[in-house]
Amino acid sequence: MKRLLPLALFAAVTASMPLATAQAETAVLAGGCFWCVESDLEKLPGVRDVVSGYAGGETQNPTYKNYERGGHREAVKVDFDETKISYADLIGIFLRTVDVTDAGGQFCDRGHAYSTAIYPLDETQAKQAKAEIAKAEKVLGSKIVTPVEAPAVFWPAEDYHQGYYKSQVRTLTRFGYVTRADAYKGYRKGCGRDAQVKAVWGGEAYKGVHKAGS
Repeated sequence: MKRLLPLALFAAVTASMPLATAQAETAVLAGGCFWCVESDLEKLPGVRDVVSGYAGGETQNPTYKNYERGGHREAVKVDFDETKISYADLIGIFLRTVDVTDAGGQFCDRGHAYSTAIYPLDETQAKQAKAEIAKAEKVLGSKIVTPVEAPAVFWPAEDYHQGYYKSQVRTLTRFGYVTRADAYKGYRKGCGRDAQVKAVWGGEAYKGVHKAGS
């Protein structure tokens, strides 16, 4: 997979595009296991691509072996068509796919690296994200701990992480010698992700996501 530009450079490039062609938008979100967030958000109409990676830390060119030590979170970069889905709607849906009451990680994955966050590209996105959080808090009836952080450079993860949840490549895992897709399903169920999201959100869980939890 071709390495993508860090988000700061991506913003500079897209800012120079003619308005008539600037339909693509970008969101950077952290929701625990990036395989899971990629799987959920790729199902949304208008989402063009979701890339797994790292964001929010202090180190350059983080890898899966050292991103946590550098203060990064697992994150995704979502490229979407704003004529089909708005940034605000994307944020509202994303919040309903994670445990927004847990500041210590997500599900069985603990620590800052797996905690939730929103990394807005600019002040407009920041205001929209905060507004969606306020709306979601009224629906949830409790405080949402997912922070809206400062803009951050996004670093794509290694190739084998991209599309892991649907990969038919076989690999040796704790579930045996299985496809990555099957290993992902076993991990997601064992980690209790879907069960906890439903416990937190009730009927709002995965609202807007096609075939949630798959």
